[in-house]
Amino acid sequence: MKTLRLILGDQLNHKHSWYSKTEQNTLYFIAEMRQETDYVNHHIQKVVGFFASMRNFHEHLKGNGHQVIYYEIDSEENKQDLVENLKDLIQKHNIEKFEYQLPDEYRLDEQLRNFCNYLNIQNEAFDTEHFYTTRTEMADFYKGKKEMTMEYFYRDMRKKHELLMENKTNPEGGKWNFDKSNRKKWSGKPEIPHEKGFRKDVSSILKQIEKQKIKTIGNIDATTFNWPTSRADSLQMLNYFCDNLLIHFGDYQDALHTEQAFLFHSRLSFSLNSKMLSPQEVVNKAIETYYDRKSEIDISQVEGFVRQILGWREYMRGIYWMKMPEYQHLNKLDNQNKLPDFYWTGNTKMNCLSHSITQSLDNAYAHHIQRLMITGNFALLTQIHPDEVDAWYLGIYIDAIEWVEMPNTRGMSQYADGGIVATKPYISSGSYINKMGNYCKTCVYNVNEKTGENACPFNSLYWNFLNEKREYFKHNQRMSMMMSLLEKMNSEILEAHIIRAHKIIENPDDF
Repeated sequence: MKTLRLILGDQLNHKHSWYSKTEQNTLYFIAEMRQETDYVNHHIQKVVGFFASMRNFHEHLKGNGHQVIYYEIDSEENKQDLVENLKDLIQKHNIEKFEYQLPDEYRLDEQLRNFCNYLNIQNEAFDTEHFYTTRTEMADFYKGKKEMTMEYFYRDMRKKHELLMENKTNPEGGKWNFDKSNRKKWSGKPEIPHEKGFRKDVSSILKQIEKQKIKTIGNIDATTFNWPTSRADSLQMLNYFCDNLLIHFGDYQDALHTEQAFLFHSRLSFSLNSKMLSPQEVVNKAIETYYDRKSEIDISQVEGFVRQILGWREYMRGIYWMKMPEYQHLNKLDNQNKLPDFYWTGNTKMNCLSHSITQSLDNAYAHHIQRLMITGNFALLTQIHPDEVDAWYLGIYIDAIEWVEMPNTRGMSQYADGGIVATKPYISSGSYINKMGNYCKTCVYNVNEKTGENACPFNSLYWNFLNEKREYFKHNQRMSMMMSLLEKMNSEILEAHIIRAHKIIENPDDF
């Protein structure tokens, strides 16, 4: 039976059972398409990274004897639309059966389901064989429970997969979670090894993108592209992280520093989300390194890393498939403002935002605290519409695919889901930012001043937000202390916060 198999750009899984044998009657199809480059304004490094990785995967399949049709972005046969390309190939090659791996984005899942409903040939969907969980596993886990928290899901995953466990019931090190050990400020020591670099020349891909006039954001040096674009690259990066960075990862995973973009972070998220690496092999390698070097590496370092992948990453995917498609429209706090222009340029006097955004534009990367407590914090405090925040996060980061971006952004960062992901909004005044890094030291604003023109804008924005949303949070137990402080605040001080905050919200690009 002549079979056409579709491979999407984030399905670059070398170990998938599809490839265990070559079949003469099986034709694989991979395509770079305007449908995918244009649905959101992507970072140029993200587009280049995916195209380069897809091309390398194509070469890998061909080298292993598989028959592959590959459309580059400027191929004449490329209709730039997934369904139109599939229709054309099915007709041209007399295809008798269509197969695809389940997409991780709802829009593509819906597009392919609708397409298959109208097909007059056999069709079948397969698992991507990538995640620890199925799409519905988390929904099944929480069925009948009143509330969802990542911690209990994470513990269940540890037990189920026997990871960092002393025995079937007790966790390694006597605790499930070492988060309180993961909040150190980095001040120059210990020394941070240089990030694993690749320095590739991607000029030819960049020229194709520019010739097609694809709209992108961000910056790129086409002769020193610094992201993994193959499985071999990805394995090198994994090994580099385990050998050089894991030893201090947990301690400084929340740290912020003006001179360090990556600190001890692994930069493996693009390899994971494109499926060049599996979460199992990443977690297993980190745990294996920990056991091999137990005298050097504390349990808190590896547990913090495992929690991000085994816990948070799988949890976000579970939320996504439980709550879509309604989730993408949630705006429980009714925030309506526009994203400031400086999110696209980095041109702001607020040092923490300038550094985090400029770094994002330069590297298509920021770590989770920069995303959550700098750019996300400011967006929530200035009450930006979550659609605007979603589009920015989905576009600017090389690892951003909707299934993982949306629950993190709309849920955890913006609290637009009303508490599905997070039990309270992740907001802070300038004091937290100052506590975790050195951004405040060279800022034109004074983090220690609460009100006035020289005061850190986050200070007034924080109290104004609590004041404006007080009805919403008055019954939230985790907000009770801050709401109590708000109630006791001197009325003149609160009024000064409100006036300053409204000035910032109305003209954010002036600050």
